Order: sequence, then structure tokens, then C-alpha cells
Amino acid sequence: MKVSAFRIAVYSFSLVSIALSGCGGGSDGSGSSGSNGSTVAITAEARTKAAEIFKSRCSTCHGVDGKGDGPGAANLNPKPRNYHDQKWQASVKDADIEKTIVYGGAAVGKSAIMAANPDLSTKPEVVAALREFIRRLGKE
Repeated sequence: MKVSAFRIAVYSFSLVSIALSGCGGGSDGSGSSGSNGSTVAITAEARTKAAEIFKSRCSTCHGVDGKGDGPGAANLNPKPRNYHDQKWQASVKDADIEKTIVYGGAAVGKSAIMAANPDLSTKPEVVAALREFIRRLGKE
């Protein structure tokens, strides 16, 4: 299956936007501290939406299990992030994950191939749920 560079960029942008907007939550996984310091509640509805977004946007490059092995990953350089990588999980801040999800890789000094998801900028609860999902993959 051949995937265009544009489509890969769009999917990547979406994933990063989702992951970054859910950044900074509490240790219990029930919320996220937004960029203005407010707490964002992660509801069951937000988690469901985040799972749908990950499946439809993110898995194209990051794979259904978040290992960076999606069908769009083959021709990408650099390769998509493997969210199971413990070293990366320990090194990245929640805020950077959320920022990447919403604004794309270039916004955090990473690859511009990682597309932004500007539609998620008004859905902090979904972004927080995406970040939570990405963090959970690092514990598997």
C-alpha cells in the first residue's frame, strides 16, 4: 500500500496534535494540567474520542500498538516514534507531547513530517486523553 507524503504528513500532524493537547496530567491519570495551569478532566467520552483519533490518524504511522510500525512508516525518515520506548517516555514532558499533537513535530524541534492537529486545539480533554494513551503504551 503506497501512501502519499501529504497524507502521511496530515496523519502525523493529527497524532502529534492529539498527544500534545492532553499533556501534563496528574499521576492518577484522571486529568491534565493545561498550559494556563488549569486542570483538564479526562472523561470517558474524551478517552473514546482519543482512541478513535489514534486509530484513524496516528496508527497510520505509529502503528495500532504505537510501536512506530504503521503502514505509512516504511518510507519515512526519521521513523515514527515508538511509544513503548522507556528511554523516550522518561525524557519527554507531557506538555511537549501535547504540543506535538496539536502543533506538529516542528513546534517542538522534531521532524516536520509529524503533522499538526489544529482541530484539537479547542478540545483539551481529548488531547489529554491522547497523551494519557501514549503514556500508557510506555508502561506495556
